Amino acid sequence: MPNLFRNRREAGRQLAAKLSKYAHQPNVSVLALPRGGVPVAYEVARALDAPMDVFLVRKLCVPQQPELAMGAIASGGARVMNDDILQMLHIPNYVIEEIAARELQELERRERTYRQGRPSLDVRGRTVILVDDGLATGASMRAAVKALRQLKPARIVVAVPTASAETCDTFRDEVDEIVCAQTPEPFIAVGAWYDDFSQTTDDEVRELLSREVSERMGVKTKA
Repeated sequence: MPNLFRNRREAGRQLAAKLSKYAHQPNVSVLALPRGGVPVAYEVARALDAPMDVFLVRKLCVPQQPELAMGAIASGGARVMNDDILQMLHIPNYVIEEIAARELQELERRERTYRQGRPSLDVRGRTVILVDDGLATGASMRAAVKALRQLKPARIVVAVPTASAETCDTFRDEVDEIVCAQTPEPFIAVGAWYDDFSQTTDDEVRELLSREVSERMGVKTKA
């Protein structure tokens, strides 16, 4: 079975075609989950003529259990917690705050690295399209959605080039719209549907964000 996408940029162009109803609307913003979601979101934002930014999520992991998340923090200072985990494990508040402070420091470092002094987009009252390069379990995207909701957007749309049909369905009750461009079966993994799924670098994230801003300001850049 052939792969669906040559790379993330091509995947973004295919995804943008599924989002054409949002093109040229003044109240639409595109937010990318770094790092892999950025090349995808760049093409979506470009096609829709919408501003783009990153939306970072850092999981707050249970001490000595890095695979178990007790919550997450995200861009804009939003925090969501898993009350079931907290109650089951009786994690003290000071431990939660220590972990949150450490992860916030890393989140802010990445935001400074990516934005290079540019302010984050204000999403209050706007339609926000949250973009990643695919959904596997959907855990990071789910944390992003919960955190984004605290910033009071008018509408949340989750959009990805590829995911399993089952994972897409789990988001239908959590967001205003879910757009999965392709839902191949058996799904296997996100990377299985890309010819080139090499890791997106910090430099590429910075370059694409800078290019998007320049293009929106009318400065010509190379594609």
